[in-house]
Amino acid sequence: MKDITILRTAEQVGNLVNRWRQAGMRIGFVPTMGALHQGHLSLVSQALGEADRIIVSIFVNPTQFGQGEDLESYPNTFDEDLMKLEEAGAHCVFFPSVAEIYPDGFSTSVHVSGLTETLCGKYRPEHFDGVATVCAVLFGIVRPDIAVFGRKDAQQLAVIRRMVDDLRLGVLVLAGEIIREPDGLAMSSRNSYLSSEQRKQAAVVCIGLSRAAELVSEGERDAVRICDAVREVIAEAPLATIQYLELVDPDTMKPVEKLNTPGLLAVAVYFGQTRLIDNVILKP
Repeated sequence: MKDITILRTAEQVGNLVNRWRQAGMRIGFVPTMGALHQGHLSLVSQALGEADRIIVSIFVNPTQFGQGEDLESYPNTFDEDLMKLEEAGAHCVFFPSVAEIYPDGFSTSVHVSGLTETLCGKYRPEHFDGVATVCAVLFGIVRPDIAVFGRKDAQQLAVIRRMVDDLRLGVLVLAGEIIREPDGLAMSSRNSYLSSEQRKQAAVVCIGLSRAAELVSEGERDAVRICDAVREVIAEAPLATIQYLELVDPDTMKPVEKLNTPGLLAVAVYFGQTRLIDNVILKP
């Protein structure tokens, strides 16, 4: 295990990044909200394959939580996170306060139109403005060459890529694969909220997505039939309540009727108060 640098201010990060850049190093960045699991660590590993020095931020961003969401109860596991990041090979953890990211007088919001009105954006209208704004701030502080985001948050990935392109931020945004539990459940910090019975039934989400992939491999191209088949599978879990289940274009997030090119089947399912998201790319 190696030493890992913990920094709290933008100035400290800027000074460290300047030293690395003067040494000719390439900077990788993995933004997180903590409560780290193997999915996050796989992003660090991917970044290490692309860059010489890796910064991981741990910041529970208040602007991406809506009213009544789990901001106050979001897991705080900083000491465990630090040990995991040391073992994973990260070089620096940026652990800022809310005031460091949003100082007095902060009055800017980044809105990516078009991509943010469907799927999660339909039910969490402030969410992606908060995500885009905090990522723009973090990119400005860290000035990374590459940043790695997980494919589980597929809409977020599309929003960040669009923002980076539109604002010419010069960051290469890479996508990390979805890391799953042995029963197929996508790893998430919110899985810890599930009761034992909810956790057992939550595997049905991945089973449903797998059913969609089977249908496509058998020649099915109709979006309604594909989605209905997935709904039937998820409905077998009595504790599951589907919030949305849609087949969309993975770049525009707009619904598709026929699967003529690769499509993103995205789903959000509630188990009690816990909202889980997952997706699969379906290739005709």
